[in-house]
Amino acid sequence: MKTALPREDPALAGKPRNPNRPFPTKWIMTHEEHHAAKTLGIGKAIAVLTSGGDAQGMNAAVRAVVRVGIFTGARVFFVHEGYQGLVDGGDHIREATWESVSMMLQLGGTVIGSARCKDFREREGRLRAAYNLVKRGITNLCVIGGDGSLTGADTFRSEWSDLLSDLQKAGKITDEEATKSSYLNIVGLVGSIDNDFCGTDMTIGTDSALHRIIEIVDAITTTAQSHQRTFVLEVMGRHCGYLALVTSLSCGADWVFIPECPPDDDWEEHLCRRLSETRTRGSRLNIIIVAEGAIDKNGKPITSEDIKNLVVKRLGYDTRVTVLGHVQRGGTPSAFDRILGSRMGVEAVMALLEGTPDTPACVVSLSGNQAVRLPLMECVQVTKDVTKAMDDKKFDEAMKLRGRSFMNNWEVYKLLAHVRPPVSKSGSHTVAVMNVGAPAAGMNAAVRSTVRIALIQGNRVLVVHDGFEGLAKGQIEEAGWSYVGGWTGQGGSKLGTKRTLPKKSFEQISANITKFNIQGLVIIGGFEAYTGGLELMEGRKQFDELCIPFVVIPATVSNNVPGSDFSIGADTALNTICTTCDRIKQSAAGTKRRVFIIETMGGYCGYLATMAGLAAGADAAYIFEEPFTIRDLQANVEHLVQKMKTTVKRGLVLRNEKCNENYTTDFIFNLYSEEGKGIFDSRKNVLGHMQQGGSPTPFDRNFATKMGAKAMNWMSGKIKESYRNGRIFANTPDSGCVLGMRKRALVFQPVTELKDQTDFEHRIPKEQWWLKLRPILKILAKYEIDLDTSDHAHLEHISRKRSGEAGV
Repeated sequence: MKTALPREDPALAGKPRNPNRPFPTKWIMTHEEHHAAKTLGIGKAIAVLTSGGDAQGMNAAVRAVVRVGIFTGARVFFVHEGYQGLVDGGDHIREATWESVSMMLQLGGTVIGSARCKDFREREGRLRAAYNLVKRGITNLCVIGGDGSLTGADTFRSEWSDLLSDLQKAGKITDEEATKSSYLNIVGLVGSIDNDFCGTDMTIGTDSALHRIIEIVDAITTTAQSHQRTFVLEVMGRHCGYLALVTSLSCGADWVFIPECPPDDDWEEHLCRRLSETRTRGSRLNIIIVAEGAIDKNGKPITSEDIKNLVVKRLGYDTRVTVLGHVQRGGTPSAFDRILGSRMGVEAVMALLEGTPDTPACVVSLSGNQAVRLPLMECVQVTKDVTKAMDDKKFDEAMKLRGRSFMNNWEVYKLLAHVRPPVSKSGSHTVAVMNVGAPAAGMNAAVRSTVRIALIQGNRVLVVHDGFEGLAKGQIEEAGWSYVGGWTGQGGSKLGTKRTLPKKSFEQISANITKFNIQGLVIIGGFEAYTGGLELMEGRKQFDELCIPFVVIPATVSNNVPGSDFSIGADTALNTICTTCDRIKQSAAGTKRRVFIIETMGGYCGYLATMAGLAAGADAAYIFEEPFTIRDLQANVEHLVQKMKTTVKRGLVLRNEKCNENYTTDFIFNLYSEEGKGIFDSRKNVLGHMQQGGSPTPFDRNFATKMGAKAMNWMSGKIKESYRNGRIFANTPDSGCVLGMRKRALVFQPVTELKDQTDFEHRIPKEQWWLKLRPILKILAKYEIDLDTSDHAHLEHISRKRSGEAGV
């Protein structure tokens, strides 16, 4: 990836910069670059269609393609009803306007329709499709769909010259039209709830489908506990077990059946033993997740009914089957899918407009938090290779082809669900787990995973209540397997958490480390967990007892921990804000001409305000990292005044709680109220602590579970490494780390090395990846701003992508 640093505003050249404001005020480009971005699409036309099965988030992608296309000067066309609309032409292909994609963002499914099309599979149908595009001057096609839809698009592109030649011979198009449309650019976006496309970490719709599934699993869990029932849940995934696998990790299921990895021949015995062991430990329910394409090693289907009959016959448990079906495709898209769709839509337009006759058809995909372009047919081929490997019963190969992320999910699931903790703890180590800082949804899932992996490794596990304060006061108890049962889906912090830092209590903390023989510490929390880690490192000079390995797992709604692009809890908070914004926007639909000012959490970190702005379609998002003046506020008001003259008569403005000490939420509300008199009404809403509450989202549950497992594996190695002369002594910088997700990988970084990357006064990292997404937010809100095209993804190859893939 080529990364461009934002250029400074020339007006600031030569002036000393405040080190605590390390972010450029604007994203400035040379005149040539700006002109190129704004004129990239002039004289060009783009068509966008959705094909195959619908997926939540497709509308966000369509909206982004339309608006960024118009921003670059291109004409953009909707193709209604997928490839069928392309073949039929007429009113199925209509020019889009800026307003025509308003209020699409929060809608599920696809507003422009999708259909399976037999006609397009025949050359005659593709000939008609080519005719319809040529007559409208469209030479750029953005296809949002699964691998079948994208393969069809590539076939269409490869035949393009021959199709034009046939149309010319038949006299249907002129020589001039043929010359103008001499080549067709194709870019694919993968919309599929199954996440079955190789080459991308997540497809559009997968996260939303997981939301639907987890809502149902949580609801079923309560009734199953009441009656001591076993539930067999069947989820979608004919050829891919991703939904089933992540669901099982996110709800702590007893067993999962996926097509890529059929169970061993004696699986019936193993399953029944597993279920009865769970009951013996005191659990009142069992959950079994089945992908609809689940098979045994001989390729014979394993159905939900088969499993139910087995459990009833062998164990006599009251067992029920729930087939989720199409409910997984429905509902509003999650915040993740809206942002993913929007980012991919922007990248698709750039890829189309930068395309040449020699550029291969590409697919825009997600790797870690990076948008990458991959050759479409390479990805399709690997996806087909997975299915072929399963058909040939080469299941190990199928798992490898799914990628490291999928395999990592599988390994963590197997550890937590299938490995029995050893009875004896002879020669074990003692590890303590604690929460520090404000509560964040997903903390409990991280604690559960850490505790259980530690027990599986044969360690003794202690849990510390109320953070560093509890460690000083000795609020410590031993945790067994059942202690953390059912914690995955619970919000807040079951252990209790406080913001207290350790420095003032080093003596008491050291005494308790010795008393309880603590040999390793897992700290799950926000900025206080990080600063507490730094204080522990400093304290090692005075207290030898503090020379034990520790790891910080970032968990905070603010997403402001240095060393990690994501924190546990931020996704849940983001979805809470989005849901609230959707309802608020809906309330304005009847009244018209209303602007809402909404205050979000985050301290000085603008992550929540920016990402929620992208996901909810905000007109502006005020944050500390991008300083603003009264002139900027005035420009925003003017922008909304112009917006009220269109058919879209509502506005949404987000403000990060500490973005400016003088321009408070009340000030901005009063300003908008005064300046908008007679044009629009203003309302304000402070979301407050509801952003810290609620049940964790599937992303946060899964992320937390894997972070806990990864941290504990690192801890075991570090303790062994630090064991000398009968005791643990760890005083190297790499024995105190933050475990974070950086671009495409999970990495351990010494806390001391992160000091230079931290703005301690404002409790934020000096560099934050999501700031590069802010221009997208502004473009989608119709601001005339600069878009730095030099920072867009360049074509990579799937082999390279797979080897460097994030381990999450």
